[in-house]
Amino acid sequence: MTQALQKKFIIVSMFAITVLLFVLVNGINIANLCFNKWQISRRLELLMENEQRMISNSQNHMEDEENPFIGLPPAPKEGNPFAPPIDEDTAQSLRFFTINYEEKEIIHMNLSRISAVNEEQAEEYAQEVIEKAERRGKIHGYQYLMEDNLIIFLDTSTQRNELILTVAISLVVAALCWLGMFVLVAILSRKAIRPIAENVEKQKNFVTDAGHEIKTPLAIIMANLDAMELIAGTNKWSKNIRSQTERLSGLTQDLLTLAKMEDTKLELVKTELEADALVIEAIQAFQEPAALKQVQIKQEIQPHVCIKANKEQFQRILSILFDNAIKYVDDGGQIFVSLEKEERQAVLRVGNTCAELPQNPPQQLFDRFYRGDSARTQKSGGYGIGLSAAKAIVEAHKGKIQASYEEGNRIVFTVRI
Repeated sequence: MTQALQKKFIIVSMFAITVLLFVLVNGINIANLCFNKWQISRRLELLMENEQRMISNSQNHMEDEENPFIGLPPAPKEGNPFAPPIDEDTAQSLRFFTINYEEKEIIHMNLSRISAVNEEQAEEYAQEVIEKAERRGKIHGYQYLMEDNLIIFLDTSTQRNELILTVAISLVVAALCWLGMFVLVAILSRKAIRPIAENVEKQKNFVTDAGHEIKTPLAIIMANLDAMELIAGTNKWSKNIRSQTERLSGLTQDLLTLAKMEDTKLELVKTELEADALVIEAIQAFQEPAALKQVQIKQEIQPHVCIKANKEQFQRILSILFDNAIKYVDDGGQIFVSLEKEERQAVLRVGNTCAELPQNPPQQLFDRFYRGDSARTQKSGGYGIGLSAAKAIVEAHKGKIQASYEEGNRIVFTVRI
């Protein structure tokens, strides 16, 4: 029990940590990407303004050959680290080239600020941009801005490499943090779940001890009741006593079965069983109570279906499912049982029609002491623990049990072992 709780604690904790790290890393990288795009866009616009100003000054014979970045401010001593200005020093470090054109014909190109592009490549890139006729975009690794017959291509390889490096570093740091948290959670998990494990163990021991203690007075009550009926005969009070005593005995048995199956240290003795023969045997045992309610049992049993399971516990599963079907089937309704082999598993389906389907989800039928408002009442003789015991037995066999609602007001239980 402790190991199972510890495992669940670690899984839930690491899932929460994983989600947190995922959101944190992606948030940082997405914010960095958006800021980088904003910076590139800002630099392109300022370069465009500067180039247009230079063209205007050149036309007016006012070109400043010593400083091509006219009008940019000097580097400030203090500034906003999240939005640094594009100053003269920053502009000097940019790698870009410009193209002037008229009517799709290139009339001038300036490659003085870049060495990775020759005139032939620059002309090719410019023609592609002109054909696309988009003001902004990206082409061959360059961000460009086109305005008033002028195109500026900005090399963003440095920013791209910085982004990739940031993503790589953030992923490595996140992975190291995840591993560190996993070790820490694994170390602290046993201490964290110890009070819960002890409480669950005490509850299980209480159920087991109380169940065994109750069995003795129940046996005495039944023995005295048998003796009383031999002497005084059967009457309605003795019938009520017998009915409720049998009911309490069944509840005690299911509680003991549930406590036993939930013991993680329990090792079931499994053997090769002919499941088809056991299912047919169980159906025959329930033919009489089905006939009393004028219920037909329809069966589709595939022959030679073998499973590896504990015989006593598998018979217990069959008894619980068939007893449940008999209790809750409507008078004159139908019970259907099927058994077949699917790959390496045997699939058992037990279902019944009912006057009205429960309002709650099907899987809630396996909750302890669960009852539907209309169908699952004490008048039917059930006490809401049988299906929980069946689920515990199936899971102890590493199998699965599911409930489903089908058309025609049918409840179907599917067991895979």
